[in-house]
Amino acid sequence: MPETPDGFLRFECQRGCVKCCEREGYVYFTEADLRNAAEHLKMTAKAFEKKYIYRTRHQRRLRKLGKQQCVFLTPEGCSIHDVKPTQCRLFPFWPTLVASTREWNSTAKWCPGIGQGPLIQIGSAMEAADEMHEAYPTFF
Repeated sequence: MPETPDGFLRFECQRGCVKCCEREGYVYFTEADLRNAAEHLKMTAKAFEKKYIYRTRHQRRLRKLGKQQCVFLTPEGCSIHDVKPTQCRLFPFWPTLVASTREWNSTAKWCPGIGQGPLIQIGSAMEAADEMHEAYPTFF
């Protein structure tokens, strides 16, 4: 867990920043994420999955188009922001980040929101990390 003198972290997403969206990696969807995004785009879940999701036995992840990390990232930001997937909504409170001072500080080098905004109790950050565990049990 990140070491802080007061037991708090600071994080606030910075207006216009999409650096987490541009990082190399995959965006994973829970079944609820898939249904919510489909409804937001006025599609059936089946049509949304066929167009945007690559499914394996244990996971659903967003298809990549060329070098673009996320098909929903536009010059104006996330086009599904109101229903963004759990993984995106909980960033940077992922289990691997809140469990390690080194990982948290490494992420802070490229994420301008870390160290900004209101104080967040480490316990609250750990609750968000637990939500990630529940949403993606095969990853942790």
